[in-house]
Amino acid sequence: MFSRLFQRPRRERTIAALYGAIVAQSRQPVFFTDLGVPDTLEGRFEMVALHAWLVMRRLAMGGKDVAEFNQALFDFMFADMDFNLRELGATDMKVGDKVKELASHYYGRVAAYDAGIAAKDDPSVLLAAIDRNLYGSTLPDPAHVGAIADYMRRQLVHMETFPIDRLLAGEVEFAP
Repeated sequence: MFSRLFQRPRRERTIAALYGAIVAQSRQPVFFTDLGVPDTLEGRFEMVALHAWLVMRRLAMGGKDVAEFNQALFDFMFADMDFNLRELGATDMKVGDKVKELASHYYGRVAAYDAGIAAKDDPSVLLAAIDRNLYGSTLPDPAHVGAIADYMRRQLVHMETFPIDRLLAGEVEFAP
């Protein structure tokens, strides 16, 4: 009985640590200074979404045993976004709608990035997804879009072999 009482907070700490590592990677200055990702609320969301997708995609490879943890990570991410929107002064009535909208956007990004990765013979699919989602209404340098696509591919290859048990322990390392 006591183990069940203490198990949940430990798991929440583990998920918080993993999410913190995702956010830390997404906040690397190189994305904003060298690769032209807009340093805005939207641009920061896009970078978190991209890195969360990388990690959650790997977790999904763990099957049913890992699905609950993966869902808890997703839930934690959007609870954090809810908290941050409230901290920024959004009204309570608007925050719920905005978080639902962000979740919908996240699912759209996942579908677009998955389709881009699946279209190995047509790199323009991934480039278009990055341009449309990560850069939004800005006009990015095509070299920046290509660099992000290369980065995503490197991360996916790295994540495919990254031990799931380390993710379940709240640890992640991204490829350089």
